Amino acid sequence: MRKEFQEIFDAVTAGREADLVRQVNGQRIVRRFLPPERLVLLGGGHVSLALYEAAIRVGFAVTVADDRPAFASYARFPEAKEVLCDSFEAALPRLNIGAGDFVCVLTRGHKDDVTCMKYLLRGNEPRYLGMIGSRRRVKGLFGLLAEEGYDQARLARVHAPIGLSIGAVTPAEIAVSILAELIAVRHALPVGEGLLPQQNTDLDALRFLSDDSRPAALLLVLSAKGSTPVKGGALMGADKLGNSAGTIGGGCGENQAILAARRLMGTGRSQVVTVDMTGDVAALEGMVCGGTMDVLIEDLPVREA
Repeated sequence: MRKEFQEIFDAVTAGREADLVRQVNGQRIVRRFLPPERLVLLGGGHVSLALYEAAIRVGFAVTVADDRPAFASYARFPEAKEVLCDSFEAALPRLNIGAGDFVCVLTRGHKDDVTCMKYLLRGNEPRYLGMIGSRRRVKGLFGLLAEEGYDQARLARVHAPIGLSIGAVTPAEIAVSILAELIAVRHALPVGEGLLPQQNTDLDALRFLSDDSRPAALLLVLSAKGSTPVKGGALMGADKLGNSAGTIGGGCGENQAILAARRLMGTGRSQVVTVDMTGDVAALEGMVCGGTMDVLIEDLPVREA
């Protein structure tokens, strides 16, 4: 195995962040890999189920709590990290909500909303806290909480009504509106100097890059300008047989970089190529985004026989 990528894989699967560091043209570049953020769904009803299914696809580690056995089971949430079937009073302390968590209050009624919100507002403030409900219901509950002495500044930071305002009606549509808000908050962290902005973890790509049984190359987007499909930090692995994992945007731009990677495989070298998706040539090639990307291509060592 390629030790560097295997160590990154092991770190993020154990819940730790890890860095891939490169020196490119005298500049230190850091591609950070973050473990999946925990998304806690308080309530396992129809909106929660739709949100769980979508959130899993974009890399959240989902925990569900509900007091109803029919709505809190691994049969209903098979890919959840944890499912708790207990009263909210009993379940909330067991969840150990922390500053990095995303929490959605999606219970079936006002009483449970009050229970959850009072507990959450007394404890550690999560990175995201949202509560479902109409504007009238939210206003009434928050007024009650303010009268009882709960911090109004903290109440103001709660996303309620939960989700972006897109006119959502069905559980699936409401889930989309919530997930869009979660993603916006997830990507709102400032990026330090030398740290690439895209910090998601693609475990399939890391597995591919760890496998040293065949010639392969790392493709890492260093910078992106204009309307590009990805940002700096997007990465993938590719081999000479046409196999790949991860993506740097797909389409003709990605194919152009893969062709350059195949020429580099086996040389032991690395190079930076510019993928240009602007102008007449890009239009003729079907590159509709209209930007440029600088991509580091690095030949990866093969296991010795």
